[in-house]
Amino acid sequence: MALERTLSIVKPDAVAAGHVGDIIKMFEFNHLRIIAAKLVKLSKQEAEGFYAVHRHRPFFQSLTAFMSSGPALVMVLEGDGAISLLREIMGATDPAKAAPGTIRRLYATSIERNAVHGSDAPETAAAEIAYFFPAIDLI
Repeated sequence: MALERTLSIVKPDAVAAGHVGDIIKMFEFNHLRIIAAKLVKLSKQEAEGFYAVHRHRPFFQSLTAFMSSGPALVMVLEGDGAISLLREIMGATDPAKAAPGTIRRLYATSIERNAVHGSDAPETAAAEIAYFFPAIDLI
């Protein structure tokens, strides 16, 4: 597999519940290396900008309100096949449908409060990383 970078966000629900360390352990156990990280408190406007692709979806307002409700940990992860690997570790968006042992099965409470975000494709990863980390910030 090719070395890739992807964006991950430990969402406000998982940060508030104290699951950051456990989630990072899962990333590291699966050979995803953190190359940049920062704790952020998104404004509603920043959350709307990040999730702009979903602007016309019925869940947009509640999603952006949730994402701006508290601190979130934003990270750039690097590893072989990082994008698909991260999505596998996260599990299905609906925690009830997520595989046992995945982040969402372990720590999410609903489809919206699903503990983590991960990029879904190389193009998305590039745009999402740039949203939070200008190139100068990356190692």
